[in-house]
Amino acid sequence: MGKYSEDAKLLHQYIGGDSNISSVTHCVTRMRFVLNDPKLADVEKIEDLPSVKGSFTQAGQFQVIIGNDVDQFYNDFMEISHATEKSKDEVKKDAVKNQNALQRISSVLAEIFAPLIPAIIVGGLLLGFRNILGEMPFDSLGGKTIIETSVFWNGVNDFLWLICEAIFHYLPVGITWSITRKMGTTQILGIVLGICLISPNLLANAYSIAGGGEVPVWDFGFFTIDRIGYQAQVIPAMLAGFLLVYLERFFKKVIPQAISMIFVPLFSLIPAVLLAHLVLGPIGWKIGALISQGVYSGLTSALNWLFAAVFGFFYAPLVITGLHHMTNAIDLQLANDFGGTILWPMIALSNIAQASAVVAIIFLHMGDKKEEQISVPAAISAYLGVTEPALFGINIKYGFPFIAGMIGSALAAVFSVSTSTMAYNIGIGGLPGILSIMGGSRLNFAIAMVIAIVVPVILTVIFEKKNLFHNKIEFKTPSFS
Repeated sequence: MGKYSEDAKLLHQYIGGDSNISSVTHCVTRMRFVLNDPKLADVEKIEDLPSVKGSFTQAGQFQVIIGNDVDQFYNDFMEISHATEKSKDEVKKDAVKNQNALQRISSVLAEIFAPLIPAIIVGGLLLGFRNILGEMPFDSLGGKTIIETSVFWNGVNDFLWLICEAIFHYLPVGITWSITRKMGTTQILGIVLGICLISPNLLANAYSIAGGGEVPVWDFGFFTIDRIGYQAQVIPAMLAGFLLVYLERFFKKVIPQAISMIFVPLFSLIPAVLLAHLVLGPIGWKIGALISQGVYSGLTSALNWLFAAVFGFFYAPLVITGLHHMTNAIDLQLANDFGGTILWPMIALSNIAQASAVVAIIFLHMGDKKEEQISVPAAISAYLGVTEPALFGINIKYGFPFIAGMIGSALAAVFSVSTSTMAYNIGIGGLPGILSIMGGSRLNFAIAMVIAIVVPVILTVIFEKKNLFHNKIEFKTPSFS
Protein backbone atom coordinates (compact mmCIF):
# COMPACT_ATOMS: atom_id res chain seq x y z
CA MET A 1 0.00 0.00 0.00
CA GLY A 2 1.43 3.34 -1.06
CA LYS A 3 1.12 6.66 0.76
CA TYR A 4 -1.74 7.80 -1.47
CA SER A 5 -3.41 4.45 -2.16
CA GLU A 6 -6.68 5.30 -0.40
CA ASP A 7 -7.08 8.70 -2.11
CA ALA A 8 -6.02 7.19 -5.43
CA LYS A 9 -8.68 4.50 -5.09
CA LEU A 10 -11.36 7.10 -4.36
CA LEU A 11 -10.21 9.32 -7.22
CA HIS A 12 -10.44 6.33 -9.54
CA GLN A 13 -14.00 5.74 -8.35
CA TYR A 14 -15.13 9.40 -8.48
CA ILE A 15 -13.69 9.95 -11.94
CA GLY A 16 -15.79 7.14 -13.38
CA GLY A 17 -13.43 4.17 -13.30
CA ASP A 18 -11.35 2.68 -16.09
CA SER A 19 -14.26 2.72 -18.51
CA ASN A 20 -14.34 6.52 -18.38
CA ILE A 21 -10.58 7.05 -18.69
CA SER A 22 -9.36 7.27 -22.28
CA SER A 23 -5.78 8.05 -21.22
CA VAL A 24 -3.85 9.40 -18.24
CA THR A 25 -0.48 10.96 -17.51
CA HIS A 26 0.93 13.52 -15.09
CA CYS A 27 3.07 16.65 -15.18
CA VAL A 28 4.97 18.39 -12.36
CA THR A 29 1.99 18.95 -10.07
CA ARG A 30 -1.13 17.53 -11.78
CA MET A 31 -2.78 14.29 -12.85
CA ARG A 32 -4.00 14.77 -16.42
CA PHE A 33 -6.92 12.71 -17.71
CA VAL A 34 -8.71 12.47 -21.03
CA LEU A 35 -12.20 11.27 -20.11
CA ASN A 36 -14.66 9.56 -22.41
CA ASP A 37 -17.51 11.41 -20.67
CA PRO A 38 -16.32 14.36 -18.54
CA LYS A 39 -19.81 14.68 -17.02
CA LEU A 40 -19.33 11.41 -15.12
CA ALA A 41 -16.53 12.89 -13.00
CA ASP A 42 -17.84 13.95 -9.55
CA VAL A 43 -15.80 17.14 -9.20
CA GLU A 44 -17.13 18.01 -5.75
CA LYS A 45 -16.12 14.67 -4.24
CA ILE A 46 -12.77 14.73 -6.05
CA GLU A 47 -11.88 18.15 -4.63
CA ASP A 48 -12.85 16.99 -1.12
CA LEU A 49 -10.09 14.36 -1.16
CA PRO A 50 -7.26 15.26 1.28
CA SER A 51 -4.57 14.89 -1.38
CA VAL A 52 -6.37 16.98 -3.99
CA LYS A 53 -5.79 20.75 -4.08
CA GLY A 54 -8.21 21.52 -6.91
CA SER A 55 -9.23 20.54 -10.41
CA PHE A 56 -10.03 22.11 -13.75
CA THR A 57 -10.65 21.22 -17.36
CA GLN A 58 -8.52 22.73 -20.11
CA ALA A 59 -7.71 21.82 -23.70
CA GLY A 60 -9.86 18.68 -23.47
CA GLN A 61 -8.05 17.41 -20.36
CA PHE A 62 -9.45 16.98 -16.84
CA GLN A 63 -6.57 18.00 -14.58
CA VAL A 64 -6.40 17.20 -10.85
CA ILE A 65 -3.92 19.26 -8.82
CA ILE A 66 -1.94 17.07 -6.42
CA GLY A 67 1.27 19.00 -5.77
CA ASN A 68 4.93 18.04 -5.74
CA ASP A 69 4.13 14.42 -4.76
CA VAL A 70 2.13 13.85 -7.94
CA ASP A 71 4.58 11.18 -9.15
CA GLN A 72 3.94 9.10 -6.01
CA PHE A 73 0.19 9.63 -6.31
CA TYR A 74 0.36 8.64 -9.98
CA ASN A 75 2.18 5.40 -9.17
CA ASP A 76 -0.42 4.50 -6.51
CA PHE A 77 -3.22 5.36 -8.95
CA MET A 78 -1.78 3.16 -11.71
CA GLU A 79 -1.54 0.20 -9.31
CA ILE A 80 -5.32 0.41 -8.90
CA SER A 81 -6.25 1.40 -12.43
CA HIS A 82 -5.89 -0.42 -15.74
CA ALA A 83 -6.25 2.84 -17.68
CA THR A 84 -4.11 3.49 -20.72
CA GLU A 85 -0.87 5.18 -19.70
CA LYS A 86 0.43 7.67 -22.25
CA SER A 87 3.01 10.45 -22.55
CA LYS A 88 1.96 14.09 -22.24
CA ASP A 89 2.16 14.56 -26.02
CA GLU A 90 0.01 11.48 -26.61
CA VAL A 91 -2.54 12.70 -24.06
CA LYS A 92 -2.67 16.07 -25.83
CA LYS A 93 -3.47 14.31 -29.10
CA ASP A 94 -6.08 12.15 -27.37
CA ALA A 95 -7.68 15.25 -25.83
CA VAL A 96 -8.47 16.69 -29.28
CA LYS A 97 -11.65 14.60 -29.39
CA ASN A 98 -13.03 16.68 -26.49
CA GLN A 99 -12.34 20.00 -28.23
CA ASN A 100 -14.47 21.96 -30.65
CA ALA A 101 -13.10 23.44 -33.89
CA LEU A 102 -12.13 26.81 -32.41
CA GLN A 103 -10.42 25.16 -29.45
CA ARG A 104 -8.42 22.95 -31.82
CA ILE A 105 -7.26 25.98 -33.81
CA SER A 106 -6.31 27.74 -30.58
CA SER A 107 -4.46 24.66 -29.35
CA VAL A 108 -2.42 24.49 -32.55
CA LEU A 109 -1.55 28.19 -32.29
CA ALA A 110 -0.58 27.74 -28.65
CA GLU A 111 1.78 24.88 -29.45
CA ILE A 112 3.34 26.85 -32.30
CA PHE A 113 4.03 29.99 -30.27
CA ALA A 114 4.79 28.41 -26.88
CA PRO A 115 8.38 27.38 -27.81
CA LEU A 116 9.01 30.92 -29.12
CA ILE A 117 7.71 32.85 -26.10
CA PRO A 118 10.89 32.60 -23.94
CA ALA A 119 12.97 34.19 -26.70
CA ILE A 120 10.34 36.85 -27.39
CA ILE A 121 10.18 37.72 -23.68
CA VAL A 122 13.97 38.07 -23.57
CA GLY A 123 13.83 40.28 -26.65
CA GLY A 124 11.16 42.49 -25.08
CA LEU A 125 13.19 42.90 -21.89
CA LEU A 126 16.36 43.73 -23.83
CA LEU A 127 14.53 46.31 -25.93
CA GLY A 128 13.35 47.92 -22.70
CA PHE A 129 16.89 47.93 -21.31
CA ARG A 130 18.23 49.45 -24.56
CA ASN A 131 15.58 52.14 -24.25
CA ILE A 132 16.94 53.06 -20.82
CA LEU A 133 20.48 53.17 -22.21
CA GLY A 134 19.85 55.05 -25.43
CA GLU A 135 16.58 56.95 -25.26
CA MET A 136 16.14 58.27 -21.71
CA PRO A 137 18.08 61.45 -20.78
CA PHE A 138 19.10 61.81 -17.13
CA ASP A 139 19.49 65.10 -15.25
CA SER A 140 22.47 63.65 -13.40
CA LEU A 141 24.18 63.22 -16.78
CA GLY A 142 23.49 66.78 -17.89
CA GLY A 143 20.40 65.86 -19.85
CA LYS A 144 22.25 63.24 -21.88
CA THR A 145 21.56 59.53 -22.31
CA ILE A 146 23.78 56.82 -20.83
CA ILE A 147 25.27 55.80 -24.18
CA GLU A 148 26.20 59.44 -24.89
CA THR A 149 28.36 59.54 -21.78
CA SER A 150 29.81 56.02 -21.61
CA VAL A 151 31.80 54.12 -24.20
CA PHE A 152 31.17 50.86 -22.31
CA TRP A 153 27.38 51.20 -22.23
CA ASN A 154 27.35 52.35 -25.84
CA GLY A 155 29.11 49.09 -26.72
CA VAL A 156 26.63 47.10 -24.60
CA ASN A 157 23.73 48.83 -26.36
CA ASP A 158 25.10 47.95 -29.81
CA PHE A 159 25.89 44.38 -28.76
CA LEU A 160 22.40 43.74 -27.36
CA TRP A 161 20.87 44.73 -30.69
CA LEU A 162 22.48 41.59 -32.12
CA ILE A 163 20.21 39.48 -29.88
CA CYS A 164 17.11 41.63 -30.45
CA GLU A 165 17.58 41.45 -34.23
CA ALA A 166 17.99 37.68 -34.09
CA ILE A 167 14.77 37.32 -32.08
CA PHE A 168 12.47 39.72 -33.92
CA HIS A 169 13.81 40.23 -37.46
CA TYR A 170 14.44 36.51 -37.87
CA LEU A 171 11.17 35.50 -36.22
CA PRO A 172 9.88 33.76 -39.42
CA VAL A 173 12.61 31.12 -39.01
CA GLY A 174 11.33 30.30 -35.51
CA ILE A 175 7.73 30.17 -36.72
CA THR A 176 8.35 27.86 -39.69
CA TRP A 177 10.53 25.61 -37.51
CA SER A 178 7.89 25.47 -34.78
CA ILE A 179 5.13 24.60 -37.27
CA THR A 180 7.09 21.64 -38.66
CA ARG A 181 7.92 20.57 -35.10
CA LYS A 182 4.27 20.73 -34.05
CA MET A 183 2.99 18.96 -37.17
CA GLY A 184 5.62 16.21 -37.05
CA THR A 185 7.37 16.91 -40.37
CA THR A 186 11.04 17.61 -41.13
CA GLN A 187 12.19 20.46 -38.92
CA ILE A 188 15.32 21.38 -40.86
CA LEU A 189 13.15 22.03 -43.93
CA GLY A 190 11.11 24.44 -41.81
CA ILE A 191 14.32 26.24 -40.79
CA VAL A 192 15.49 26.47 -44.40
CA LEU A 193 12.10 27.80 -45.51
CA GLY A 194 12.21 30.45 -42.78
CA ILE A 195 15.70 31.56 -43.86
CA CYS A 196 14.42 31.83 -47.44
CA LEU A 197 11.87 34.37 -46.18
CA ILE A 198 14.46 36.66 -44.56
CA SER A 199 17.72 35.93 -46.44
CA PRO A 200 20.13 38.83 -47.12
CA ASN A 201 19.81 37.75 -50.78
CA LEU A 202 16.38 39.39 -50.69
CA LEU A 203 17.09 42.96 -51.73
CA ALA A 204 14.13 44.64 -50.04
CA ASN A 205 11.56 43.96 -47.35
CA ALA A 206 7.84 44.54 -47.09
CA TYR A 207 8.33 47.71 -45.05
CA SER A 208 10.94 49.34 -47.27
CA ILE A 209 8.72 49.11 -50.37
CA ALA A 210 5.45 50.03 -48.61
CA GLY A 211 5.90 53.69 -49.44
CA GLY A 212 6.53 53.09 -53.14
CA GLY A 213 9.66 52.89 -55.25
CA GLU A 214 11.04 50.25 -57.56
CA VAL A 215 10.70 46.67 -56.35
CA PRO A 216 13.61 44.31 -57.14
CA VAL A 217 12.54 41.11 -58.86
CA TRP A 218 13.66 37.68 -59.99
CA ASP A 219 13.25 37.77 -63.75
CA PHE A 220 12.31 34.42 -65.33
CA GLY A 221 11.77 35.88 -68.80
CA PHE A 222 8.03 35.40 -69.11
CA PHE A 223 7.22 36.28 -65.48
CA THR A 224 8.84 37.91 -62.45
CA ILE A 225 8.67 37.42 -58.68
CA ASP A 226 9.16 40.28 -56.25
CA ARG A 227 12.45 39.87 -54.40
CA ILE A 228 11.09 40.91 -51.02
CA GLY A 229 11.96 39.65 -47.55
CA TYR A 230 9.43 39.16 -44.77
CA GLN A 231 11.54 40.01 -41.74
CA ALA A 232 9.57 40.06 -38.47
CA GLN A 233 6.39 38.98 -40.29
CA VAL A 234 4.09 36.44 -38.61
CA ILE A 235 1.31 35.52 -41.04
CA PRO A 236 3.46 35.03 -44.18
CA ALA A 237 5.67 32.67 -42.18
CA MET A 238 2.66 30.75 -40.83
CA LEU A 239 1.10 30.34 -44.28
CA ALA A 240 4.39 29.19 -45.78
CA GLY A 241 5.06 26.81 -42.88
CA PHE A 242 1.70 25.07 -43.16
CA LEU A 243 2.08 24.81 -46.94
CA LEU A 244 5.43 23.06 -46.46
CA VAL A 245 3.89 20.65 -43.93
CA TYR A 246 1.06 19.60 -46.22
CA LEU A 247 3.31 19.32 -49.28
CA GLU A 248 5.66 17.03 -47.35
CA ARG A 249 2.77 14.90 -46.10
CA PHE A 250 1.39 14.60 -49.63
CA PHE A 251 4.67 13.61 -51.26
CA LYS A 252 5.42 11.08 -48.49
CA LYS A 253 2.22 9.29 -49.51
CA VAL A 254 2.85 9.24 -53.27
CA ILE A 255 6.64 8.84 -53.57
CA PRO A 256 8.06 5.32 -53.06
CA GLN A 257 9.95 4.92 -49.81
CA ALA A 258 13.16 3.85 -51.60
CA ILE A 259 13.63 7.33 -53.07
CA SER A 260 11.61 9.40 -50.59
CA MET A 261 14.70 10.73 -48.75
CA ILE A 262 15.74 12.55 -51.93
CA PHE A 263 12.55 13.59 -53.62
CA VAL A 264 10.19 14.35 -50.70
CA PRO A 265 12.37 17.22 -49.40
CA LEU A 266 13.07 18.42 -52.96
CA PHE A 267 9.45 18.47 -54.12
CA SER A 268 8.25 19.93 -50.81
CA LEU A 269 10.75 22.73 -50.26
CA ILE A 270 11.08 24.24 -53.74
CA PRO A 271 7.31 24.76 -54.33
CA ALA A 272 6.92 26.02 -50.75
CA VAL A 273 9.64 28.67 -51.24
CA LEU A 274 8.31 29.59 -54.70
CA LEU A 275 4.70 29.97 -53.57
CA ALA A 276 5.78 31.75 -50.37
CA HIS A 277 7.32 34.55 -52.46
CA LEU A 278 4.84 34.46 -55.31
CA VAL A 279 1.52 34.18 -53.43
CA LEU A 280 1.56 33.56 -49.69
CA GLY A 281 4.04 36.27 -48.69
CA PRO A 282 2.20 39.17 -50.35
CA ILE A 283 -1.21 37.89 -49.21
CA GLY A 284 0.00 37.19 -45.67
CA TRP A 285 1.63 40.60 -45.39
CA LYS A 286 -1.61 42.32 -46.41
CA ILE A 287 -3.70 40.20 -44.01
CA GLY A 288 -1.31 40.95 -41.16
CA ALA A 289 -1.33 44.65 -41.97
CA LEU A 290 -5.15 44.72 -42.04
CA ILE A 291 -5.41 42.92 -38.68
CA SER A 292 -2.84 45.10 -36.95
CA GLN A 293 -4.28 48.28 -38.48
CA GLY A 294 -7.78 47.30 -37.35
CA VAL A 295 -6.69 46.57 -33.79
CA TYR A 296 -4.50 49.68 -33.66
CA SER A 297 -7.34 51.84 -34.98
CA GLY A 298 -9.65 50.49 -32.29
CA LEU A 299 -7.06 51.17 -29.59
CA THR A 300 -6.43 54.73 -30.76
CA SER A 301 -9.97 55.77 -31.76
CA ALA A 302 -12.41 57.94 -29.81
CA LEU A 303 -13.98 54.70 -28.52
CA ASN A 304 -10.67 53.21 -27.39
CA TRP A 305 -11.93 53.21 -23.80
CA LEU A 306 -14.78 50.89 -24.82
CA PHE A 307 -12.43 48.58 -26.71
CA ALA A 308 -10.13 48.50 -23.68
CA ALA A 309 -12.97 47.88 -21.22
CA VAL A 310 -14.33 44.95 -23.24
CA PHE A 311 -10.91 43.39 -23.81
CA GLY A 312 -9.81 43.89 -20.21
CA PHE A 313 -13.05 42.43 -18.85
CA PHE A 314 -13.15 39.37 -21.10
CA TYR A 315 -9.46 38.46 -21.34
CA ALA A 316 -9.58 36.14 -18.30
CA PRO A 317 -12.51 34.15 -19.79
CA LEU A 318 -10.45 33.88 -22.99
CA VAL A 319 -7.70 32.24 -20.94
CA ILE A 320 -10.21 29.65 -19.72
CA THR A 321 -11.13 28.72 -23.29
CA GLY A 322 -7.51 28.78 -24.47
CA LEU A 323 -8.37 31.37 -27.14
CA HIS A 324 -6.00 33.91 -25.55
CA HIS A 325 -3.13 32.33 -27.49
CA MET A 326 -4.46 34.01 -30.62
CA THR A 327 -3.38 37.37 -29.20
CA ASN A 328 0.29 36.37 -29.52
CA ALA A 329 0.22 36.71 -33.29
CA ILE A 330 -1.65 40.04 -33.06
CA ASP A 331 0.83 41.46 -30.51
CA LEU A 332 3.80 40.47 -32.66
CA GLN A 333 2.19 42.03 -35.73
CA LEU A 334 1.41 45.26 -33.86
CA ALA A 335 4.97 45.49 -32.57
CA ASN A 336 6.34 44.95 -36.07
CA ASP A 337 4.03 47.43 -37.79
CA PHE A 338 3.90 50.21 -35.20
CA GLY A 339 7.09 49.80 -33.19
CA GLY A 340 5.21 48.60 -30.11
CA THR A 341 1.95 47.14 -28.87
CA ILE A 342 -0.82 48.78 -26.85
CA LEU A 343 -2.60 45.43 -26.56
CA TRP A 344 -0.05 43.48 -24.51
CA PRO A 345 -0.02 45.79 -21.44
CA MET A 346 -3.73 44.99 -20.97
CA ILE A 347 -2.92 41.27 -20.91
CA ALA A 348 -0.34 41.78 -18.17
CA LEU A 349 -2.84 43.89 -16.21
CA SER A 350 -5.51 41.17 -16.45
CA ASN A 351 -3.08 38.65 -14.97
CA ILE A 352 -2.20 41.05 -12.16
CA ALA A 353 -5.89 41.65 -11.44
CA GLN A 354 -6.69 37.94 -11.13
CA ALA A 355 -3.63 37.46 -8.90
CA SER A 356 -4.81 40.29 -6.66
CA ALA A 357 -8.24 38.70 -6.28
CA VAL A 358 -6.50 35.57 -5.00
CA VAL A 359 -4.51 37.69 -2.53
CA ALA A 360 -7.81 38.98 -1.16
CA ILE A 361 -9.02 35.38 -0.72
CA ILE A 362 -5.79 34.55 1.14
CA PHE A 363 -6.54 37.44 3.51
CA LEU A 364 -10.22 36.58 3.92
CA HIS A 365 -9.61 32.87 4.49
CA MET A 366 -6.46 33.21 6.56
CA GLY A 367 -5.86 30.02 8.53
CA ASP A 368 -7.32 27.66 5.93
CA LYS A 369 -4.13 25.65 5.50
CA LYS A 370 -5.46 23.37 2.76
CA GLU A 371 -6.62 26.27 0.63
CA GLU A 372 -3.39 28.17 1.22
CA GLN A 373 -1.52 25.30 -0.41
CA ILE A 374 -3.34 26.32 -3.60
CA SER A 375 -3.94 30.05 -3.18
CA VAL A 376 -0.45 31.22 -2.20
CA PRO A 377 1.43 29.52 -5.08
CA ALA A 378 -1.41 30.48 -7.44
CA ALA A 379 -1.11 34.18 -6.53
CA ILE A 380 2.66 34.13 -7.01
CA SER A 381 2.30 32.33 -10.34
CA ALA A 382 -0.32 34.80 -11.58
CA TYR A 383 1.79 37.81 -10.58
CA LEU A 384 4.52 36.26 -12.76
CA GLY A 385 2.15 35.82 -15.71
CA VAL A 386 0.71 32.28 -15.40
CA THR A 387 -2.91 32.59 -14.27
CA GLU A 388 -4.41 29.13 -14.80
CA PRO A 389 -3.77 27.94 -11.19
CA ALA A 390 -5.37 31.14 -9.86
CA LEU A 391 -8.34 30.98 -12.21
CA PHE A 392 -9.17 27.30 -11.87
CA GLY A 393 -7.96 26.72 -8.34
CA ILE A 394 -9.53 29.73 -6.58
CA ASN A 395 -11.30 32.46 -8.55
CA ILE A 396 -13.74 30.42 -10.64
CA LYS A 397 -14.34 28.06 -7.72
CA TYR A 398 -15.77 30.92 -5.65
CA GLY A 399 -17.04 33.08 -8.51
CA PHE A 400 -16.87 36.50 -6.87
CA PRO A 401 -13.03 36.85 -7.01
CA PHE A 402 -13.14 36.06 -10.72
CA ILE A 403 -15.64 38.86 -11.36
CA ALA A 404 -13.69 41.24 -9.12
CA GLY A 405 -10.55 40.49 -11.15
CA MET A 406 -12.40 41.06 -14.42
CA ILE A 407 -13.69 44.45 -13.23
CA GLY A 408 -10.26 45.50 -11.98
CA SER A 409 -8.71 44.39 -15.26
CA ALA A 410 -11.25 46.39 -17.28
CA LEU A 411 -10.63 49.60 -15.29
CA ALA A 412 -6.85 49.18 -15.50
CA ALA A 413 -7.11 48.50 -19.25
CA VAL A 414 -9.16 51.68 -19.81
CA PHE A 415 -6.50 53.73 -18.02
CA SER A 416 -3.69 51.97 -19.91
CA VAL A 417 -5.19 52.54 -23.35
CA SER A 418 -6.39 56.06 -22.56
CA THR A 419 -2.80 57.01 -21.73
CA SER A 420 -1.44 55.19 -24.84
CA THR A 421 0.67 52.88 -22.69
CA MET A 422 2.80 50.83 -25.06
CA ALA A 423 5.15 47.86 -24.73
CA TYR A 424 8.02 47.09 -27.06
CA ASN A 425 6.75 43.56 -27.50
CA ILE A 426 5.46 40.56 -25.54
CA GLY A 427 7.07 40.38 -22.09
CA ILE A 428 6.48 38.68 -18.76
CA GLY A 429 2.70 38.93 -18.35
CA GLY A 430 2.62 40.11 -14.74
CA LEU A 431 4.40 42.50 -12.39
CA PRO A 432 7.80 42.13 -14.14
CA GLY A 433 6.05 43.17 -17.36
CA ILE A 434 6.89 46.79 -16.58
CA LEU A 435 10.41 46.04 -17.83
CA SER A 436 9.02 45.59 -21.36
CA ILE A 437 7.07 48.87 -21.30
CA MET A 438 8.44 51.83 -23.25
CA GLY A 439 10.20 54.43 -21.12
CA GLY A 440 7.59 57.15 -21.59
CA SER A 441 4.79 54.77 -20.60
CA ARG A 442 6.27 53.21 -17.45
CA LEU A 443 4.70 55.65 -14.97
CA ASN A 444 1.27 55.18 -16.57
CA PHE A 445 1.69 51.40 -16.52
CA ALA A 446 2.69 51.56 -12.84
CA ILE A 447 -0.52 53.49 -12.08
CA ALA A 448 -2.52 50.93 -14.10
CA MET A 449 -0.88 48.15 -12.06
CA VAL A 450 -1.99 49.85 -8.84
CA ILE A 451 -5.55 49.91 -10.20
CA ALA A 452 -5.28 46.21 -11.15
CA ILE A 453 -4.10 45.39 -7.61
CA VAL A 454 -6.29 47.61 -5.43
CA VAL A 455 -9.66 47.31 -7.21
CA PRO A 456 -9.88 43.47 -7.25
CA VAL A 457 -8.78 43.28 -3.60
CA ILE A 458 -11.42 45.78 -2.46
CA LEU A 459 -14.17 44.28 -4.63
CA THR A 460 -13.36 40.72 -3.52
CA VAL A 461 -13.66 41.74 0.12
CA ILE A 462 -16.94 43.58 -0.54
CA PHE A 463 -18.39 40.69 -2.54
CA GLU A 464 -17.46 38.26 0.23
CA LYS A 465 -18.99 40.42 2.96
CA LYS A 466 -22.14 41.18 0.95
CA ASN A 467 -22.45 37.58 -0.29
CA LEU A 468 -22.50 38.73 -3.93
CA PHE A 469 -21.75 36.45 -6.91
CA HIS A 470 -20.95 33.51 -4.64
CA ASN A 471 -20.62 30.30 -6.70
CA LYS A 472 -22.69 31.84 -9.48
CA ILE A 473 -20.18 31.28 -12.27
CA GLU A 474 -20.57 28.23 -14.43
CA PHE A 475 -18.28 28.98 -17.35
CA LYS A 476 -18.93 26.81 -20.36
CA THR A 477 -16.75 26.89 -23.42
CA PRO A 478 -18.94 27.91 -26.37
CA SER A 479 -19.34 25.33 -29.09
CA PHE A 480 -18.33 26.38 -32.58
CA SER A 481 -18.18 22.92 -34.07
